[in-house]
This record gives sequence, C-alpha cells and structure tokens, in this order.
Amino acid sequence: MTAIRRWAPLAAALLATGALIVTAPADDRRAGSAVARALDGRQLRIMAPAAPGGGWDQTSREMQAALRDLAGRSEVYNVAGAGGTIGLSQFVRLNGDPSQLMTTGLIMIGAVETNDSPHSLAETVPLARLTTDYQVVVAAADSPLEDMKAAAGAMRDDLPAVSISGGSAGGVEQILAGLMAKAVGADPAKVSYVAHSGGGEALTTLLSGRSTLGISGVSEVMPQIKAGQVRALAVSSPERLPALPGVPTLRESGLDVELQNWRGVVAPKGITAEQERALEQMVLDMTRTDGWRQALAERGWGDATLAGPEFEEFVRSEQRRVAQILKEIGL
Repeated sequence: MTAIRRWAPLAAALLATGALIVTAPADDRRAGSAVARALDGRQLRIMAPAAPGGGWDQTSREMQAALRDLAGRSEVYNVAGAGGTIGLSQFVRLNGDPSQLMTTGLIMIGAVETNDSPHSLAETVPLARLTTDYQVVVAAADSPLEDMKAAAGAMRDDLPAVSISGGSAGGVEQILAGLMAKAVGADPAKVSYVAHSGGGEALTTLLSGRSTLGISGVSEVMPQIKAGQVRALAVSSPERLPALPGVPTLRESGLDVELQNWRGVVAPKGITAEQERALEQMVLDMTRTDGWRQALAERGWGDATLAGPEFEEFVRSEQRRVAQILKEIGL
C-alpha cells in the first residue's frame, strides 16, 4: 500500500500530461513478436506481379500501408507480364523466404491455363483471400456506342470488328469478353481481344481509338469515369454497384453474364508452419485495421477475407472452375 501511495502522484501527473506509457496487451505483444520471429530481421517485400496502376499493384500498396503498424516498413515491387505468370515463375524461386509475399487472384489462375505456365499456385503457400471486385465495360466518351445494348448489337452483327482491350491473356477481362460474346450468340473464340500487362496500358489503347470497348476493374477505371474520359456501359455484378449506381448490370442489358474477380496473397513454399501461422495472422490482423477498411470503401472492393484450409480449397476449386470456363469459351 505504501508503494502504491508513493507512485500515485507520479501516475496522476503523467496522465495529466498525456505521457503515461500503457503497455500493450499480452496478445498484441505475442502477435508482434511472432511476426518479428517469422521475418527474422528482414524487411517484408510484396510482389505485385503486374505493371503499376492495376488491381494487383493497388492491392499491394494498400497492404503496404495497412501493414505498417504490424510489420514495420515494407517494399512493393512490380514484375509485369503474362497475367502474373512471369512474377509467379520468379516467386517460386524464393523457396523458404518468409519475408516475401505475392498478390494473386483469378487473373493468374486463368493466365496459368492459357499460357501453359510450368508453375501454378500449387507451388505457393496460400495465406488469405482479401477482396472481390467486379468488372466494368467502358467505351470512350466520344464512342457512338452509348449503352451496353448498342455494344451487344455491334458484337452480334460483327464480333471481330468490336475489339476489346483489357488485362493479360486468360485473365478475368478476357474471360468476361468471351462470356459476353457467348451471351450474344457469337463464337467466343473470335473475340478480338487486345491484351495488356496492366490496366493503365489497356485504358491508353481504348482512349487512343485502337479498341472499341474496354474491360477493367471498377477501382482501376473509376478516375477516368469520373473525369468523363470514358463511359461506363455495364457492370459484371449481380446487382448495381453503390460506386456506379447509374450503370446497369450486364443482365439488365440483356446479357446473361455475371463474373466476380478476387485477389489474395500467398507466401513461398518451404516456410515453416510457425512462419505460415504468423504471416497468416498478420494478414488477418491487417484486414481489421482502419486503414484497410478505408481502402475497401474508397476502392469499391468487397471484403472477401478467407484464410486457412478454406482458402486453400477455394484456390483449388477456382483452378477447376476457370479451366472449365476457358474451355467453354475456346481459350
């Protein structure tokens, strides 16, 4: 009791000045030390397997910001090309390095199939699915195609004449283009698709007049929609999106098509079970931060957090599903 009375005035003074240091809860200390042990003194590095400006790049940089308080400083670097399979081929060589993460998603699964990649996500350690994102079909602001019904009519009349720019071959944009062609009764294999390694390049192709339509993630093309550079014709979601309330769905426009993109994060094979648990928990903790929640709202991404064996099974099921879709549309 004497010791408590002796320290009470000092504690009161520190509280009054805002200088009292409060020890973090035991769980937080353990979580922080687990991440530190997993990284083993190395700085976290996040590979975005695409050019700057696209969905993987945006996801990687939002992760970097949201992880600052959990893992300290980190680095994001880009390895573009072939729907992420070039990045994947480099990532699988980082065997056993827990300081390396890579963003991935539906686009990479499709690209592995269409590019006959010698590597797949089976050679990584899936940590968590993070977000869902829908695609938006756009035309240049001065295009004569003022709505999706007009665009569908043009595809029905002469599919090869309606060129469509988007991301990498076999990715979600090309899959959507094929599904749209199939929905209008045309041969999906005859789609004139112009592939790019990043959303910024695809947008440049559209704005330069070298493609008739563009397909992109909502978050990637939203600035150009708001600026009036492109006209949003339809979204691939089951219902209209809050971010684009005036834009109809493809189904509303007469095309029985719905497609959802997703993005997640993986670690290299060869890390220990303890490192995997620490990295997975770090990512899950990240999804609960205010910074990450704000990023979801600003980007228009859906929260699709899924981890553990459930995410691993999801990846396997997506590989089967995408292979079937690509077969159906002739890719």
